[in-house]
Amino acid sequence: MSQIFHEIEKKIINSLQKKLEQTPEQLSESTELSIDQIRRGIEWLRLKELAQVNESSKVTISLGKNGIDAFKNGLPERKLMELIKDSPKTFDDVRTMLSGVGFNAAIANAKKNGWIKIDKTDSGTKISTKEKPVETPEEKLILFIGEGTIAEKQIENKLALKFLLERPDYLIQSTQKIKVITLTEKASQIDTTLSDSGAIDVEADAALVYAARTHPLKDTIDEIREIFVKLGFSEIQGALTQSSFWNFDALFTPQDHPARELQDTFYIENVKSENHASSTQIKEVSKSHSQNWHYDWKLSESQKMVLRTHTTCATIRYLAEQKPDQARIFSLGRVFRNEKVSYKHLVEFNQIEGIVIGNNTTLRDLMGIQKEFYKQLGLTKIKFWPTFFPYTEPSLQTMVYNEKLGKWIELFGMGIFRPEVTKPLGIDKPVLAWGGGIERIAMLKYELDDVREFYNNNLSWLRSV
Repeated sequence: MSQIFHEIEKKIINSLQKKLEQTPEQLSESTELSIDQIRRGIEWLRLKELAQVNESSKVTISLGKNGIDAFKNGLPERKLMELIKDSPKTFDDVRTMLSGVGFNAAIANAKKNGWIKIDKTDSGTKISTKEKPVETPEEKLILFIGEGTIAEKQIENKLALKFLLERPDYLIQSTQKIKVITLTEKASQIDTTLSDSGAIDVEADAALVYAARTHPLKDTIDEIREIFVKLGFSEIQGALTQSSFWNFDALFTPQDHPARELQDTFYIENVKSENHASSTQIKEVSKSHSQNWHYDWKLSESQKMVLRTHTTCATIRYLAEQKPDQARIFSLGRVFRNEKVSYKHLVEFNQIEGIVIGNNTTLRDLMGIQKEFYKQLGLTKIKFWPTFFPYTEPSLQTMVYNEKLGKWIELFGMGIFRPEVTKPLGIDKPVLAWGGGIERIAMLKYELDDVREFYNNNLSWLRSV
């Protein structure tokens, strides 16, 4: 019996009959359909059991910052051998020319390779050539990769790969999921031109009808909001755009901090805030920065507008303006980071954070609140690790065990606001603070290992959860 096909389905079937295996991107090019149309068409064909989607992973390798430097200028141990090839050099001389990590790495690896000998003399410890250095497997691999990106399976010397991955920022290892679309045997024999007859299979099963529902991520957001309301917290709102003063300065983040660079933060071009804070707030915050970070704080930097990088800017502003004696406050919403999209990172995502302020609040109280929150989510295997955050001290990282992945996952960070944060804003009571990404919690809830799955509009998955 003839079937009725949408024009999108026809184009996909015809293309796959000519070339049996294609990615969605290849189908988009061969059919001149948009990628969204391709995804919809594939899903329709899957529901009719006419198409199959096979997933695989491709691991790629490229050079990191130090790897690129080694590609252009040589590894630290190679630089060392160039320095001492004509005559021995003292440790101090070499340290001057190869400062920091470069010096330590050069000595360690040259010694491991058997290239150098170290002798103690009256004039100091000297480094000299022991034997002529040959090209190492690591150097060959760096030259092989170059400034491009290659598949990991192209690399034959796995030991050299292992050593370079262990060296900081020499290699970037990325995993890319690849979807390949094929037709079922039934679909490969279909003549789409016959579908125009208008014939209807009256014996066919009626199509399933799916009622509308909220997105699983929205369900998670609503659930988290409800839990904290039950725990006695009140929600406050904050604008998606913030002045650098409230996003960074008020939280004691110095104006030369890497987090404020363009590679991490989205700045709004040609826009600045004129009345973002009171004169007293600006005076006290700038004084705190100048006295504690020892640099010249600039008002112009604090006036720059950004897409907020966290929701803490909402709660710190609330504290500065309201100065409550006691409060339990949380803020939930979208935040933005200029990061490379991957299985665990997005440019735009959801975050929740909150504070507790009172006379007798302690870090133990905050740990108890977090445990109760995770308990209500059904997460019981939890631990806290000491860590560092710019605006809290002491600071803890919450770790939750992922049974599917078989490892501990970082979730909320927390701690007590530093006096450098609270005192300039006129807050004289301890403030407990916490925050983290909602997508990570949702990944645990729905047993996903790729955050991008929430935004792929996979109808089969959406209907199954």
